[in-house]
Amino acid sequence: MPSGLSPNMSFVTELSGKNCLVIGAGVTGWAVHEALLKFGAKSKIFDEKVTEKSEVVNELPKDIELAVVSPGWKIDHPVILKLKSAGIEVIGEIDFAWKIKQVLAPNQKWIALTGTNGKTTTIKMVESIFKAAKVNGVACGNVGHTVIASVCSAQPFEYLAIELSSFQIQWSELPKYQSVAILNIAEDHIDWHGSFEDYAAAKLKLLKQAEKVFVNKSDPELSRRVGKETAIWFSLETPNQNEFGLVENLLIDRTFSATPAQANEIAELVDITPTAPHNVLNALAASALALSIGIKYESIKIGLRNFSPDHHRMELVLSKNDINWIDDSKATNPHAAAASLLSYFQVIWIAGGLAKGSSMDELVSRCAKRIKAVILIGHDRELIADAFTKLSPEIQILRVDQVTDSKQLMKDVVKQAIALAKPGDTVLLAPACASMDQFSSYVERGQLFAQAVKAQV
Repeated sequence: MPSGLSPNMSFVTELSGKNCLVIGAGVTGWAVHEALLKFGAKSKIFDEKVTEKSEVVNELPKDIELAVVSPGWKIDHPVILKLKSAGIEVIGEIDFAWKIKQVLAPNQKWIALTGTNGKTTTIKMVESIFKAAKVNGVACGNVGHTVIASVCSAQPFEYLAIELSSFQIQWSELPKYQSVAILNIAEDHIDWHGSFEDYAAAKLKLLKQAEKVFVNKSDPELSRRVGKETAIWFSLETPNQNEFGLVENLLIDRTFSATPAQANEIAELVDITPTAPHNVLNALAASALALSIGIKYESIKIGLRNFSPDHHRMELVLSKNDINWIDDSKATNPHAAAASLLSYFQVIWIAGGLAKGSSMDELVSRCAKRIKAVILIGHDRELIADAFTKLSPEIQILRVDQVTDSKQLMKDVVKQAIALAKPGDTVLLAPACASMDQFSSYVERGQLFAQAVKAQV
């Protein structure tokens, strides 16, 4: 290596002419592929399913020198093991982006968050705060642009606010974050990680990769697994010194205050939409991340007030005859569905799909008192039905089969809900499951629900 050339610069310069392979032809894979070409590498994309693109191969090429893995590929996948056994360097896309960032934008700061639920909402809250504060930053990662595309932006960002999935964290070792927030840990992606312990361990890797770590004190798994001195806590309780919390209707910071005794107002509950408990926790996490990079309270308050959630996230579709119809199709696991169910009373609950290895018992145990009836769809609906039979057998269960297409299925579901719902009820689509057994995505599932409601109610 020439004198004065950093190891990271060497990594980038050595990409020129190098035979590289990107594992996975999804959005991230294509972004990595484009970056490799930009730096002069010879890049191919490997994918077992994609066959119509000339850049994509379905068998491992020879003479590969570097492989970059997209999220979602298991570490023990036969293709990964074959590459490693051949002595080929294999890194995840986050570590690849970090190496590139060290050259293109060495002063760029990364903040990040993870959790089973609320990640996208919270990171977009951070982005809204960036806009209010006129900070040169962007939300990326598991939302919006990929990390590598954000790193390679023509005008370098000063800050990246990165939403990280457990898959991305599992593959990542290198980044040093200014701060990270962990929202919650509950059963999800057990089919991918193999066990809840491995899933939780992936999330908690971030504890060792950041200068400051903000952790949800209200979450039982995090309270149990994270040492009291390891993190700065946030909760819906009155905050102790070096914590974030609530005092009456105010979000309060006692971490970045000028003195230990001082408590500073971040925002009011009225600034948060929706003002559901889990979303107030999201706002506290976003505020903590913003404060960690020096953003002022006034800008945080404005950013939170200007923020509105994504579609299909506790979205009011229709309010008619004193019955509310709510689309929370993005609630794709039991933890997210429970947060939604506990935000309403007298619920006609629409649920089911692909459970991804999750148990439904805790969800039913926690939420049964809010539920009047359950309308079940999808591949794993009997998991939910069995939980009710065991824990709350008095609750009415209806099953709706898909006779033709997804659109007709949702029409049939809404027809059943119309027959059940009375004034004062909430009809809630919060499936607790992934959608791909009967729909192309949670987005299509939510859209078809909204269309059926507006057409029939």
